[in-house]
Amino acid sequence: MSTKKFVTAINCMDGRVQIPVIDWMKKHFTADFVDMITEPGPNKILAENIERTVIESLKKRVEISVVKHASIQIAVVGHFDCAGNPVDEENQLQQLKDATLTIQSWGFKIPVIGLWVDDQWTVHKIL
Repeated sequence: MSTKKFVTAINCMDGRVQIPVIDWMKKHFTADFVDMITEPGPNKILAENIERTVIESLKKRVEISVVKHASIQIAVVGHFDCAGNPVDEENQLQQLKDATLTIQSWGFKIPVIGLWVDDQWTVHKIL
């Protein structure tokens, strides 16, 4: 196990949100590294909890981060102008809430939060 502090982000593949999320998580959790797990529109995928193959892949990647890197926090991310989830902010925020419940159901013993990245690429914790 690593002596460095890791956190985990289930983030959109959109390159515009990578650095803001990494910076926010490193700052707010005093983390050395952010394990970035990407999918287009992950909040939608996790909220709907239908696409079993994708869900199992996400879960396996989170498990590696939690078990092998001793990650202390999981975040799921939604963002403005998402090509993989082209719905309004209100819907995305609800999806983030539902997505955190899906991740919590996986049984990892670490906190799960939702993050929203707005049109200025500013990160906001939603729960």
